[in-house]
Amino acid sequence: MNQYVNKKFSNQYKATIGADFLTKEVQFEDRLFTLQIWDTAGQERFQSLGVAFYRGADCCVLVYDVNSMKSFDNLNNWREEFLIQASPSDPDNFPFVLLGNKVDVDDGNSRVVSEKKAKAWCASKGNIPYFETSAKDGTNVEEAFQCIVKNALKNEPEEELYVPDTVDVVGGNRAQRSSGCC
Repeated sequence: MNQYVNKKFSNQYKATIGADFLTKEVQFEDRLFTLQIWDTAGQERFQSLGVAFYRGADCCVLVYDVNSMKSFDNLNNWREEFLIQASPSDPDNFPFVLLGNKVDVDDGNSRVVSEKKAKAWCASKGNIPYFETSAKDGTNVEEAFQCIVKNALKNEPEEELYVPDTVDVVGGNRAQRSSGCC
């Protein structure tokens, strides 16, 4: 989120408490949108806050660490928890995007989740778009968010396209949310 909005990365790990939030204006198909991007806390003790952040989201970004099987194994739980708490009108067609993060880590033994395994998971969930990213060096971050915006707008009612546009995005090892995309 910080790499996308501010083009910055910090090596200091800061666990999200509750939720973190950033906005970014983006041009897409000759229109200006304001993304509201929410990073919700992954710890179980914060799960009850999800309803407040997920409702009204236009897309959900699920993020896992390619070097952690546990984070990958939690994707089904996070996806289901999001759908329960967000209660989208058409859960079978709600847009998700999967990001496999930390592809910059290369010590020879780090990676435990293959790209093939991640793509198979995406295919089993209705062909969710997948990007391998690095928040540290920016690999595929811009491309992923372009896809997120595109997918978020697919479900926008026609009449809403003429009001000032806001897209919510939610993400993390959990859902990240911005106005319209979760």
